[in-house]
Amino acid sequence: MKLEEKVYKKLMEVPKGQVTTYGELAKAVGLKNGQRAIGRIMNKNPYPVIVPCHRVIMSTGRVGGYAWGEKIKTNMLSQEGVKIKDGKITDSGIIHRF
Repeated sequence: MKLEEKVYKKLMEVPKGQVTTYGELAKAVGLKNGQRAIGRIMNKNPYPVIVPCHRVIMSTGRVGGYAWGEKIKTNMLSQEGVKIKDGKITDSGIIHRF
């Protein structure tokens, strides 16, 4: 299985209303310090409707980048019930750990 497929499959485990970090996702697929690699993989996600790449955030709690813009990512997360203020997740209890 290609790395991208492993990452997308693992990301599918993050439930609606929760988020994970680039670092958590990297660790979950066996990448040490693979945050940037995860970011690149998320940016090239060919299945954005199926694979919820909008649920991956920065370790600082910031929403972070999104291929279709941070505003759309923020709106999608908000619609799932994720609380965001000034570009940052306000409830660290919703971070999914693998």
